[in-house]
Amino acid sequence: MRKSARLEFGKLLREMHPADSTEELHLKRMQGLLARATDPFSRQNFEPGHFTASAFVLAPQRDALLLILHRKLGLWLQPGGHIEATDRDLIAAARREVAEEVGLPELELLSGGIFDVDVHRIPGRKNEPEHEHFDIRFLFRASTRDFVAGHEIAGAKWVPVTEIGEAHSDPSVLRATKKIERIYRGTA
Repeated sequence: MRKSARLEFGKLLREMHPADSTEELHLKRMQGLLARATDPFSRQNFEPGHFTASAFVLAPQRDALLLILHRKLGLWLQPGGHIEATDRDLIAAARREVAEEVGLPELELLSGGIFDVDVHRIPGRKNEPEHEHFDIRFLFRASTRDFVAGHEIAGAKWVPVTEIGEAHSDPSVLRATKKIERIYRGTA
């Protein structure tokens, strides 16, 4: 990722208005990581962790959210993942992850800036210690409901926004969905 992207990202973090105290805590931790870490975007930065990028993708009619079934966690989550050195910025990283995981290349950015932030623990594996993902989330709208689940995920589906609570997901997805419902109340 370009050096200037780090400055642009810092500006996006400063401009973000957290929706609640949970998100405010995540935002403060992210600002601290950006200020202290030499390369907070590298997946090799384990103490305490590194930034990731993900996307909440609404259907063209804004009535459903695209969720993927995470292989290791067994949860329905938003598409996303690690930032690569070739990504122009975090929005590009989120778009790339959506294209890789569900084959949707055309996405309209709805959030303008960062839509949501979340910090969550990742269990250790044989070649990685336990660490945290500092997930930067953007809100997009797909131009079509047609997608193809990639080999990295166990499945994908459109879930009506009003039924996200019934999907086997995590609290951060439910929190973000409440934000989507507030934004599109009456149209979602």
